[in-house]
Amino acid sequence: MTTPTAFTPSQASVRFAEFTVIDVRTPGEYAGGHVPGAHNVPLDRLDEAAGALKNAATRTPLLLVCASGARSAKGCAQLAGLGIEAATLEGGTTAWAAAGHPVERPAGARATWPMDRQVRLAAGALVVAGFLAGFAWPPAHWLSGAVGAGLVFSGVTNTCGMAAILAKLPHNRPPKNAVSFQETLLRLA
Repeated sequence: MTTPTAFTPSQASVRFAEFTVIDVRTPGEYAGGHVPGAHNVPLDRLDEAAGALKNAATRTPLLLVCASGARSAKGCAQLAGLGIEAATLEGGTTAWAAAGHPVERPAGARATWPMDRQVRLAAGALVVAGFLAGFAWPPAHWLSGAVGAGLVFSGVTNTCGMAAILAKLPHNRPPKNAVSFQETLLRLA
């Protein structure tokens, strides 16, 4: 796997008008605040959006964005496998906002915790629950071990099953007034 081109927030802001910005976070995270003008195409739907993204990439370079840069780098690699070139924003929207650049939030949108924070909370809660329940019923300690094994697997493979599950929860879904995925694809095509 090749390392995608990465732009710092200051580099990206200078060339911002040149890019089609794609935010690969969940719709809930996107609604909580995103780089101005970014289109929301969640990471797990990049394959489905490949045609529209390929068309968009013929007009302007693609800049993929997430919360920290990890998912957007993964998205760049995924698109490269489909023959679509894309760059990533180093540090994601977190670094973008920390550098003093504007962040858009739809009217009435509620802020959703970033996915990595949701995973840490869920994993930690399950480990503590397994540990405490193990005092009353010793086999419950296996829950803590299973979560630990899942975290090791996640680290080795750079995938996260827990994040995929959490992304399906209602608070990670788009707000009612959000642009639909199909509308986003039409705008990119």
